[in-house]
Amino acid sequence: MNNLRIDTSYLSHNFGDLSFIHDGRENDRCAFLSSEKRALVLRVPHTLGITEVYLELYFDGKRRSVPLAFVSLCGADDVYRCSLQFLGVGLYFGRIRVLTVFGELFGVRRGRRIQLVRNPSIGDTLQISVSRFAYPVPDRYFGGVIYHIFVDRFAKGSRPISPKPDAKIVENWENGVPEYPEYPGAYLENNTFYGGTLYGVAERLDDLLRLGVSLIYLSPIFDAYSNHKYDTGNYMQVDSMFGGDEALQYLIDEAKKRGMGIILDGVFNHTGSDSIYFNRKGTYPSLGAYQSKESPYYSWYEFQKHPQEYTCWWGIPILPRIHPDRKECRDYFLGRGGVIEKYARMGIAGFRLDVADELSDDFIAGIKRVLSESDPKSLLYGEVWEDASNKIAYGIRKQYYLGKELDGVMNYPLRRALLSYVINRDPSELYYIFDEVYPNTPKRILDAQMNLLGTHDTERILTALAAEHHEGISNSELSKKRMSEQERALGKQRLKMLYTVIATLPGLPMIYYGDEVGLEGYSDPFNRMPYPYGNEDLELLTHYQRIGAIRRDNSVYKQGDFFLLSLSDSHLIFGRQSRSYVYLTVLNQGEDSLGLLLSCEGTDLISNKKGTVFHLSPLTTTIIKTKKNFKLKFI
Repeated sequence: MNNLRIDTSYLSHNFGDLSFIHDGRENDRCAFLSSEKRALVLRVPHTLGITEVYLELYFDGKRRSVPLAFVSLCGADDVYRCSLQFLGVGLYFGRIRVLTVFGELFGVRRGRRIQLVRNPSIGDTLQISVSRFAYPVPDRYFGGVIYHIFVDRFAKGSRPISPKPDAKIVENWENGVPEYPEYPGAYLENNTFYGGTLYGVAERLDDLLRLGVSLIYLSPIFDAYSNHKYDTGNYMQVDSMFGGDEALQYLIDEAKKRGMGIILDGVFNHTGSDSIYFNRKGTYPSLGAYQSKESPYYSWYEFQKHPQEYTCWWGIPILPRIHPDRKECRDYFLGRGGVIEKYARMGIAGFRLDVADELSDDFIAGIKRVLSESDPKSLLYGEVWEDASNKIAYGIRKQYYLGKELDGVMNYPLRRALLSYVINRDPSELYYIFDEVYPNTPKRILDAQMNLLGTHDTERILTALAAEHHEGISNSELSKKRMSEQERALGKQRLKMLYTVIATLPGLPMIYYGDEVGLEGYSDPFNRMPYPYGNEDLELLTHYQRIGAIRRDNSVYKQGDFFLLSLSDSHLIFGRQSRSYVYLTVLNQGEDSLGLLLSCEGTDLISNKKGTVFHLSPLTTTIIKTKKNFKLKFI
């Protein structure tokens, strides 16, 4: 790889190299397992005249200064090393302090490199974590694809379902526009339904298999008044309009026949006000917390003045907050016969936790424990919009990645970075992902991440990539607004590039239903249109299916090592590595063709072309399989 021109314009000249030793293997990952033998290695220019080097660590308000021992002179560099065996399970922050004949310098981490500066900023810290995972690697579905379904809008199915008395049915599946509020945040009943069911999902499983899907992540399915079901009415029942418990069990069983798993959406920080627990409308025969302080659910909630004044989720009166750390509430979810155990015994693959930041570490660990009692390789994902390795929520440093809680998160930082890259041609956020977020993430979690481009909480990815901005446009206008032919063409090119990228990075690509066939739409509710049966974009669908097949046929995408070769405003080249081969993902978003020359033969896995010379047109990607000892240069 010595002939490859790597863009390093973002680096200054005053650098050393920093790496970490994991059981004898040297890399840039600063997230360790407690079982590993671990050490830090620093290489700095001999010309600096170094006299001493220290690693200064900060943990739980304490500071520790650890000397690095001189190991050898290697070429023009001095090599220093220190063992990290003294670190217990936890998250540590620190910096490298270097004493030289020219004065004191501090090492600022830039991926695997250390920039030596005199006055580091507060944010210029080195992060080191040590994790002890309590459960086996949940690798059963690695190498597959996650498919995210908003149940009411995906498929009706052939089994008729009786609507609830207060539900309004939209008959026009093909052309109906979801009910929308007058303006974002305005009240909306959300009781209009298109009729999608879990039986409908089951009838589409073979289509999903052709996308390479191994996991299906369902929007909330518990009994609730609304079409979105985030206002839970009863956690212990699947909503009758989705087919009830029977439909969920049928879907789980049919999915298992195909090697697929079902992930449920766990909304455990609030309920609906119209629920057996709160029962503000008196809909349920139970005694709800709103009705009486004698209710068995009263302690779940926080009232300022009973019954009218209570704490709500984000101030929304129909979503009263609950406290799952209070014993009665906690036992309901985690106890014998509780919510988690019920669905685990039905055979689900795991949960995705809504707004995980609002749940305590102890409660999340309890969910993982109960899931694992039924299936040691169950999956627990969290909705976390930032780098979850060092997340602070409500003044508390979270322990998501230390071994007892999450197996992965929804990878929103990657989504933001990729959109900035292709829309603004700005690689800085991607550098941050590859230089900081990836090294800070334990490998088993990196391999499990939900790599997403769109969700029910974002604009449709096709719209986000190329449509006109919608600021200042009313919901009435947005309900009718569609992308122009030119916008769709550009959006499709960008979407094919980005799906190829997220499908070949560590983790599992996640498809939000309909993205693979060109659904467009601005933010909620316009991103929740029914699946467009009969109007699918077959060009997009064929690309998604091809990428899914590549993932299925090449095991490197389960847990293969990742490396970055080149990143600039015009192109991205990275690889995944197996024992004998490397798999290069190449993206060209420049205005000219990108030519690559390999030192040994390679195969374009998308076109099946073989050779040593490959040309990429503007706004295209490809995946090239070649031998491990390859060299590459631009032509």
